[in-house]
Amino acid sequence: MLFSFLCLLSLVYLRQPSEYSCYLGSGSRASSRASSARASPVIEERPEKDFEKGARTVSSLSAATLASLGGTSSRRGSGDTSISADTEASIREIKDIYELKDQIQDVEGKYMQGLKEMKDSLAEVEEKYKKAMVSNAQLDNEKTNFMYQVDTLKDALLELEEQLAESRRQYEEKSKEFEREKHAHSILQFQFMEIKEALKQREEMLAKHGIIPDSDVATNGETSDILDNEGHLDSSKNVPGTTQALKPGSEAMLDRLKKLIDERESLLDQVKKLKGQLEEKQKNGKMENTQSEDEVLENGTDMHMIDLQRDANRQISDLKFKLAKSEQEITALEQNVIRLEGQVARYKTAAENAERVEDELKAEKRKLQRELRSALDKTEELEVSNGHLVKRLEKMKANRSALLSQQ
Repeated sequence: MLFSFLCLLSLVYLRQPSEYSCYLGSGSRASSRASSARASPVIEERPEKDFEKGARTVSSLSAATLASLGGTSSRRGSGDTSISADTEASIREIKDIYELKDQIQDVEGKYMQGLKEMKDSLAEVEEKYKKAMVSNAQLDNEKTNFMYQVDTLKDALLELEEQLAESRRQYEEKSKEFEREKHAHSILQFQFMEIKEALKQREEMLAKHGIIPDSDVATNGETSDILDNEGHLDSSKNVPGTTQALKPGSEAMLDRLKKLIDERESLLDQVKKLKGQLEEKQKNGKMENTQSEDEVLENGTDMHMIDLQRDANRQISDLKFKLAKSEQEITALEQNVIRLEGQVARYKTAAENAERVEDELKAEKRKLQRELRSALDKTEELEVSNGHLVKRLEKMKANRSALLSQQ
């Protein structure tokens, strides 16, 4: 019975030689298409359907058929060899089919594993690409901020350079003004010394010729009081006047020098006139000796001498007043010189501070430029790596599309 069953099974499979031969002939094609995901279920289902079909065909055989086959077993003498050969061939074909099925499953598993690995690598590359894009955007923002800071520092540096140039210009102007004031002070001091010397000579001449009245003390006291009072008033007026006169510059100083020179010349002329008058009096014999002059003054006989003494006293008081005024002006000019020296020192300090700030800003600018260059280099490196990642991603997408097109 078992032999009969195997014979029937071999006959069933031999009824479909074209199908199995086609299936075996297309084995190589199936192995080449093993990378497709849709082909694998079809390849798995076809042998199972064929096997079930053969099983149903075998089960549909009736007992009469088996009996007829058993009755005819006496006639199979010469056909046993051919039937056994066919059975072995069928068994080999079935083994080949199952081996092919196992190969297909292995290929399908490898394909699915490779596809999964490719998907994982693609997701990883996409994540790296997103991170690279985010870092690139951050670097662009940092670059923009650095450029803005560089522009701001450039503007600040230009402003400081302008302030430094303005400070230097003011320093030069103040230095020139200081030199002019110093020169004017030296001229006034020289004139003061000349006037003082002239007054001293005049007093000596008057004392020599005895033209010193008794009311000299009172006159000098009144003159000194007048000088003190007017000196205080003139000092209170002279300081703002001096400051106002110094504002226009060297023109006011030149006018004042001219006035002082004119006053000096007029005083010298007066001294010469007085000397001439004294010499004339000596020539005329009106001044024989000091005692006779005292007697004349006591008796009041010579009114002309009294007038001369009054004029001399008045001129002396005027000269003393002018001398005090010149001293006050010299003091004011000295104070102005001290003030200008302080301004020059302040301007020097400001210029040094501006130069120091300029050096600091230049150092900061160089530092920012180095940081900017390093940021630009880093940005270029990231752009290059980003380009490599993009190319790799495009290559993987192309491979994926090629695989999908092969399905």
